[in-house]
Amino acid sequence: VQVLESGGGSVQTGDSLTLSCRASGGTFSKRTLGWFRQAPGKEREFVAAIDWIADATLYADSVKGRFTISSDIARSTYLQMNSLKDEDTAVYYCAAGRAGASISSTVSEYDDWGQGTQVTVSS
Repeated sequence: VQVLESGGGSVQTGDSLTLSCRASGGTFSKRTLGWFRQAPGKEREFVAAIDWIADATLYADSVKGRFTISSDIARSTYLQMNSLKDEDTAVYYCAAGRAGASISSTVSEYDDWGQGTQVTVSS
């Protein structure tokens, strides 16, 4: 499975940005896709996830109410980020969940990762 993110960039505090993710090549066994982020010197942390089969979503408390994860019929997945804060600055990674796995915030439940896209928020 190949995972490709796009849409990162540099914005100001309070701005919005949308990230896109496309998973291809054998996604028929997959049902979840998650977004994670990693800031310099910090561990990779969960941001949001979607279960295509159950039509369910999951968010980290730090982004709840500001970020929205969605997908289209082709399973391209989007992360709409509103009211961005300086602390949202990180490399954002998209990852496809393990075959058949339910929605999760745990890094180890995702086994196909993209290369990441940088999001920089400055005041």
